[in-house]
Amino acid sequence: MIGLLVATILFNFIAFKTNKRLTKNQILHIWTFTISFQLIFDVVVEFKYGGYWYFDREPNWLGLLAHVALVPPVNMMFLNWYPFKGDLIKRFSYIFFWVVAILLYEVIALLPEPWGYFHYGWWRLWHAAILDPCLLLLVVIFYKWIIRLESELK
Repeated sequence: MIGLLVATILFNFIAFKTNKRLTKNQILHIWTFTISFQLIFDVVVEFKYGGYWYFDREPNWLGLLAHVALVPPVNMMFLNWYPFKGDLIKRFSYIFFWVVAILLYEVIALLPEPWGYFHYGWWRLWHAAILDPCLLLLVVIFYKWIIRLESELK
């Protein structure tokens, strides 16, 4: 629980203090998309198939904190610093760096309580290593879609 609270406060503080790119509208879209996508994915993988869980196997209020306030600021930071004008190598290197950081954080979240709060069923770290780059690319694609929709409004 301590790890989740510290990470949530730290990630949100960093995301909002360092944001130079994202407008309030874009932040709202990224948060909504992230929460929705994570909840849909977790309903299937966490609750239906028992791949992993937060705190215990049943839905719980503390797990909701991880769903609602932990990942969205990470996506904000990722997009805020993403090298949109960089070449392909720079963009893939950036994603690789983030995947490594996310995997390291996942390992920390697997520590015993009070620092850890995440538990594996059949899910393993290599599942996240394969899925995380796809999810980060999806966030970039969604952000570009938001930008395009905003430009159509002008």
